Amino acid sequence: MTRGGRSGTDIGGGHIGLVITIIALVVIASFSDPGWTLIVAGCFTAWFILALTVIRVRGGRGGEAVRRAYVATFGWGDYVTP
Repeated sequence: MTRGGRSGTDIGGGHIGLVITIIALVVIASFSDPGWTLIVAGCFTAWFILALTVIRVRGGRGGEAVRRAYVATFGWGDYVTP
């Protein structure tokens, strides 16, 4: 079911991107020192905060703004699945 004219597939790509990011962080943590893991996690966090700020400035509100920032940060997961 769609809400607001948008399909649920874009949020699914966000979930896939988040899972791949977590797996990548675990791999980075196991093969290097914790500093690199914090740098990569910090970059994703900064991108999410930047996306959320832009969406809020443009008039996004509440949970919809968070969902759009989540998809902007992790929505690339749609491109790595067949």
